[in-house]
Amino acid sequence: MEEKVAEEKAAEQRAAGEMVDASRRAAKARLVFGDPLERQSRDDTDAGWGDRPGTGGSGGRGLDWYLSQRPPHHGD
Repeated sequence: MEEKVAEEKAAEQRAAGEMVDASRRAAKARLVFGDPLERQSRDDTDAGWGDRPGTGGSGGRGLDWYLSQRPPHHGD
């Protein structure tokens, strides 16, 4: 009789341990972050470079503006 009770108790403990192992495996499977190098970051784009705050695009700087900003030692 005592052996039967001990066997049932051991079987319950094994079943509980298997459930815990299964839940741990499921938790590990959910933690997939992927490779960060496969995604494009904000630094990989030209957005925001040279823009002035409050203006869109290139800030209205065309060829005429760049030519007018040329230093005198660069000549004509």
